[in-house]
Amino acid sequence: MKSMTQSKLQIPTTANFIQAGDGTPVILIHGIAASLHDWDDLIPALTQNGYASYALDLLGHGDSPKLESRSYQLDWVFDHFVNWITSLRLTEPAVLIGHSLGGYLALEYARRFSIWTRGLILVNPLYSRVQLPPLLRRSYSNQNLRSVIVEKTPRWMFRAIVDITSRMMGHSAGGIHSLPEHIREQTALDYTRTASGVYNIPNTLGDFSDHLSSITLPTLVVWGDRDQTLSPSSFPKLVNKLPRATGKSIRAGHVPHQSDADEFKGMVLEFLRVL
Repeated sequence: MKSMTQSKLQIPTTANFIQAGDGTPVILIHGIAASLHDWDDLIPALTQNGYASYALDLLGHGDSPKLESRSYQLDWVFDHFVNWITSLRLTEPAVLIGHSLGGYLALEYARRFSIWTRGLILVNPLYSRVQLPPLLRRSYSNQNLRSVIVEKTPRWMFRAIVDITSRMMGHSAGGIHSLPEHIREQTALDYTRTASGVYNIPNTLGDFSDHLSSITLPTLVVWGDRDQTLSPSSFPKLVNKLPRATGKSIRAGHVPHQSDADEFKGMVLEFLRVL
């Protein structure tokens, strides 16, 4: 656990993170109910190609601090994230890679701190609640009920849900599982380590659509065209609204950076080389 400077007392002053390699800084931001282990396959490739990787557990996730609240706010997570980046004392702008909620945080950081942002890679990014299927949107709306359910769900059940989803995605792509065993196990573990109040975050985020035209940084948007968490049709729309964006789809679900790690690594390294 490493300390950070923090001006808002209600936000914890520490974050769990890892740092690897030397070179241009790359900030890696996971999504809801995940952890810095989302990037276990990507970080070695970045290190080997001359980049410095920084991946954190967001507030309420992994081994970072948890708040005793069932109503986490996006602002809390963003403030914690920004203060962590500040604590790194980087001497040059960073490339931000964000998945799902991490994509929203990357966009917001780029909007507020464009001078410290070199480029963006957004993976199945969340930028509007409209992207959520109606059923999932409704499930987020009853936060107390969802928190109770999450708190009482045993790890084996999380693992069963992960396995079922992986099999469904695998079959649709002509295989057995879409996710390797070690990723399925880590995903289930991450669910159990996530503070239940985190699931309130989607209820507190604003629609980023109106700000997209102001993000003039080079941007790569990568998405799985079989995403069942966010509408796949929303990602080409995002690409069209970002002035300097390129879009690439993968035959995958919500986590192409894990299910199709080699293809994803190739896209990332190609983008970084010409940045």
